Amino acid sequence: MITSTRAVTRRRLMSSAAAMAAGSALAASTPSGGAASPHHGPTRASFHRIEIGAFEVTMLLDATAMIDGPWPIVGEDRPRGEIEALMRENRLPPTRFQPGFTPVLVNTGRQTVLFDTGNGGVGFVPRPAGGRLGERLAAAGVDPAAIDLVVLTHCHTDHIGGLAEGGRPFFPNAAYAVCAREFDFWSKPERLSAEPDGNEYKSALVFGEAFRPLAERTRFLKPGDEVCPGIHALAAFGHTPGHLAYHVESEGRRLLIWGDCAHHEVASLAHPEWSAFFDMDKAQGAATRRAIYEMAATEEIVVAGYHTSFPSLGYVARNGTGYRWVPVSYQLDL
Repeated sequence: MITSTRAVTRRRLMSSAAAMAAGSALAASTPSGGAASPHHGPTRASFHRIEIGAFEVTMLLDATAMIDGPWPIVGEDRPRGEIEALMRENRLPPTRFQPGFTPVLVNTGRQTVLFDTGNGGVGFVPRPAGGRLGERLAAAGVDPAAIDLVVLTHCHTDHIGGLAEGGRPFFPNAAYAVCAREFDFWSKPERLSAEPDGNEYKSALVFGEAFRPLAERTRFLKPGDEVCPGIHALAAFGHTPGHLAYHVESEGRRLLIWGDCAHHEVASLAHPEWSAFFDMDKAQGAATRRAIYEMAATEEIVVAGYHTSFPSLGYVARNGTGYRWVPVSYQLDL
């Protein structure tokens, strides 16, 4: 019986293959009037939508830049060749990469909540490669005026750059939420005494222009706070003094929005102990990565990783002394 079934399967496969080959040959021999078929160019999704329980979650691609790295953005304390070797092992370019810049929109049914706002016109990735959140929201059918709450993981330029456009709030009807420690840190005038070419100075400048004027509309969080029903803040300090991650939960399904707990889905996870260039507290940043990755792996939570490759959704699995990123495929369709 087994032999018979296999034979039938083989015959069907061979018949199908023969039919496909004949079709291909026919297509190849069909006259086309001598005109070459034009190339249409590669395609790229601008948003990606999933469901977490009763919540609708939309991942929004704010930037598409190819930049130098991942060294020293990840592994600045390691020999450059060590990071390049890891990239080659994973069939990735050793000296160039395309990080995600992926704000997350959550429709709870009661509120429309946006996590981070991308680069805007003043962030890490300049236009036209970056600052495309408004365009992505339009493609996803969302009016910025319909967003009820903007929640920030932290206040670097590539997360707060989209708060304002032309000197005015881009989300005119929204309230805001951020860690109290984060807001206090960037409010201090000494931030503007940092090196003018550095990330601290640039972030402080954007913070003062785009976010500080919104203080009266902002709720100041601490770890464990409920941001709104189904969404809670989680400590993820180190990258910045008040960096937060967020748990999103509905009908027993969970999503972890971890902000900048990884800058590269291979290098950051394989070696959470490697120093991250943009971490303001290197040791605490490394400890946070280890703790967050271990939690995500143990609890098997789907993760929204801001700088992982779009659509920036995946799981974390243990891998030796480190971890690995498992991109979401069809798990959430079950």
